[in-house]
Amino acid sequence: MHKSGFINIIGNPNVGKSTLMNRFMGKKFSIITSKAQTTRHRILGIVNEEDFQLVFSDTPGILKPSYELQDSMMDFVKNALEDADIIIYMLEIGETSIKNNQVHKKILNANVPIFILLNKIDLSDQKNLEDQVILWKELYPKAHIYPISALNNFNIDIVLKHLIELIPQSPPYFPKDQLTDKPERFFVNEILREKILLYYNKEIPYSVEVVTEDFKEEDSIIKIKSVIFVERDSQKGIIIGHKGSALKKIGTKARQALEVFFGKKIYIALQVKVSKNWRSNANLLKKFGYKN
Repeated sequence: MHKSGFINIIGNPNVGKSTLMNRFMGKKFSIITSKAQTTRHRILGIVNEEDFQLVFSDTPGILKPSYELQDSMMDFVKNALEDADIIIYMLEIGETSIKNNQVHKKILNANVPIFILLNKIDLSDQKNLEDQVILWKELYPKAHIYPISALNNFNIDIVLKHLIELIPQSPPYFPKDQLTDKPERFFVNEILREKILLYYNKEIPYSVEVVTEDFKEEDSIIKIKSVIFVERDSQKGIIIGHKGSALKKIGTKARQALEVFFGKKIYIALQVKVSKNWRSNANLLKKFGYKN
């Protein structure tokens, strides 16, 4: 008997969805920073064992869209609600409701198992934690409620075991040696974007998109050429920095992370280009993979 299922993780920005995904996967698949809107795409991570396959889906944080890029991000969330075998709704200790009415109704009336994971319990005391579990159990009586700490790996194994129990009988959806639906270039883009999120302030990171134009894997090295797109000339100057110093720093940090991710020596060449107002341009969003 073989079991397979799509397990889709949703929740507000910055509640720990990507950290949870990486715990399940045992590998750094989704980028993690302390900044909101880190995950822009829907990322599938596949856990394979002899008798089961879990297809996890990390999604962008739920928000009210203010430009077309964010509309596309919320489409990924909507799709994740529709095609799940199990829905994980993740929140931080202290949240008292699901503010998005569409998500609230879907979870309340779901005909698939719902897991509500109360994350960051290391920031709470026992009494508050017990009160939170009671509150969410009253709001969603059919849901499986688990307090967790994704960062500290608390209760993750117990949640994983329960997920395996509840996924339906099915042959695998993907080849058993496949870890994700994304190509290597996607993870180059994500790692570069993560470094930009970490090392630049304010609006700059949210105006950035990364496209890897060349990815050549040889026996002992991977040679990569990537382009960093920004919306304005002034942003290009900030990304490059004085005599190229800022761009060199990003390249070094990304190369180090990529060598860990791919387990190989990396050579990476970076270029910065201006693509005006790409976040509101449907054709560019399609080029960057946000629209079909």
